[in-house]
Amino acid sequence: MLKIGDLWEAVPATGLFPRGEKALPWLISPQPLKLSRAVLRRLRSLGHTLAQFQDAAQRIYRRSAEGTLHSWLAPMLDAGKPDWLVQVQRSSTLRTAAPCIIRPDLLLGENGSLSLVEIDSVPGGVGITLWLSKVYAAAGFPVLGGADGIAQGMRRCFPQGATIAVSDESADYRPEMNWLAEQLDSPFCACRAEQLLAPYTDPRPIYRFWELFDSDNIPAARELCQAAAAGNCSLSPPPVAHLEEKLWLAMLHMPGMLPTWQNELRGTHLQTLLSLVPHSWALDPAPLPAQAALPYLNLHSWKQVAALGRQARRLVLKLSGFSPLAWGSRSVIIGHDVSCEQWKHAVSTALSDFSSHPWIMQEFFDAAVINHPYYNDRGETVMMRGRVRLCPYYFRADGHTELAGCLATIVPEDKKKIHGMSDAILVPCIAG
Repeated sequence: MLKIGDLWEAVPATGLFPRGEKALPWLISPQPLKLSRAVLRRLRSLGHTLAQFQDAAQRIYRRSAEGTLHSWLAPMLDAGKPDWLVQVQRSSTLRTAAPCIIRPDLLLGENGSLSLVEIDSVPGGVGITLWLSKVYAAAGFPVLGGADGIAQGMRRCFPQGATIAVSDESADYRPEMNWLAEQLDSPFCACRAEQLLAPYTDPRPIYRFWELFDSDNIPAARELCQAAAAGNCSLSPPPVAHLEEKLWLAMLHMPGMLPTWQNELRGTHLQTLLSLVPHSWALDPAPLPAQAALPYLNLHSWKQVAALGRQARRLVLKLSGFSPLAWGSRSVIIGHDVSCEQWKHAVSTALSDFSSHPWIMQEFFDAAVINHPYYNDRGETVMMRGRVRLCPYYFRADGHTELAGCLATIVPEDKKKIHGMSDAILVPCIAG
């Protein structure tokens, strides 16, 4: 059991959150989350599948941009992006580029089922997951990935070290990334992305902890991205904006895309993805032919979707990417959690945004309710009935994608959005 005092003593003097606060803005648990062996097997094998999915997406996008496959696809993924960034991601140097860290958001369902609702290529929580893994491992728990798994993953991806550049827009993550760099020690360092200079003369790669939509606010961002496209700078995640779009999850379920996925992915990988990713749709306002229907919904138009009653609209709307509202659940709208008018407005907004900021819609997944202990304000151990999001961290290097740790976020059962919040429990995971 992790004693609450031991955890407080382990908080770095500089803090893990803005303004040097020592307080942890979540609930503390005496133990990690126990996962079944079946769930652990799926987690351990999923990283390779996701890496193959990203590689396939790269090939499909390239062929679309070259006009040899699905001419509609590249323009949809490029919507709203500046021409210079589109040209960067189409450079020959970045043809096979992929993020070194892959972090899916997985909702835990009944009987160990999982639902993959997002894939984050610029994930926060890397430092927090390392810190929690160290703290709970020191208390005697065999945490998934080990006490130092995240650090080992970073070292595998960046054997010569790296400059971890954190933007002001992502400043809430700066303390944990500074602490991460300290744990990695030289030749790793952390800095404000706004302080980077171009041309970049440091031989170390840059770990890009800024979103590409924020590039205009980072003086050297454009030149650094262009240098990466020219092969003169190592930037990871690479400036390949289409890989950061949730639209790819919708494309998995497009009937017209199935033959393409079958050509690009091994059958077992495709089946794994189709079983994990909930039914998803791109909010494209183009009218359907009279004899056509939206797959699975069996509705002829988005107008009919907008008119669905509360019980029928167990659906989730979210921006696909390239927007400050596309991360942290900021754009998420849950159909059965809003009024009819709010739902209609949300669908209308998503359709009108298609040419500049596409949205996707996903089938709502009912996360299972579990019981997990935490310390209340009096230091007593009490139980929470909550729902779980798993965030495994996969590190991709030297042709291998390995699981290095997994962060569990447990929120009260009445919460429909599962993300870090003051009344959530954050813990690493262990085998049950």
